[in-house]
Amino acid sequence: MKHPTKGFKNLQVGLKELEPFIRNGEHLQTGRPFKTLSGMLSREALANWLICVAYNFVSQADRLTFTSDPLGGDGIIHDSAMEETFPTEHVMVPRARTGKVDDAGVLILEAVEHKRNKGGAAYASGKTLVVFLNGSGGVWFPNAVAKQLPEPLYFAAVWAVGTHGMDEGRYVYSVSSLELVEGNAPTWLVRIGEDFSEWEVIPVQ
Repeated sequence: MKHPTKGFKNLQVGLKELEPFIRNGEHLQTGRPFKTLSGMLSREALANWLICVAYNFVSQADRLTFTSDPLGGDGIIHDSAMEETFPTEHVMVPRARTGKVDDAGVLILEAVEHKRNKGGAAYASGKTLVVFLNGSGGVWFPNAVAKQLPEPLYFAAVWAVGTHGMDEGRYVYSVSSLELVEGNAPTWLVRIGEDFSEWEVIPVQ
């Protein structure tokens, strides 16, 4: 039996819909769930969007989109080329308290461990875990974090998405797949256009 899902018409429309919540950074941290997206949070929708545009850049095709998850997850990523779906679970590393500086890499690993311990293999199997790093801890190194992921991981894959600051008035986010490929965890920067009608994906490694 198929369950109905909800999503944006396309990624361009999705970005415009997310614009007010990106500009209001507090909403990413504390905002209420979207009723129109089956309870998905703005940071979950943004993180799914960022993963889709980064992957589409690599594949040079609009393969990935995302929808709500009617079964209670944090969104489903769809690959139209492979006709596959990837249910996601999300966890946020919140902004550090004023005057406090944490190690972002340690925070990501702690967040992964927290979700991994939530329900073990039965909870995590087949799911993609997305860690949203909301401006905490400064510079971190995806390769080092990927090498320290716990075993067994249980999750099928782990991504880390984080705020990367502003560049000439444009919001910039980092996107990392924490799976080593030839020794590196693939990482990109996504720079959103000033009017939120376009974006640029920049490979880092």
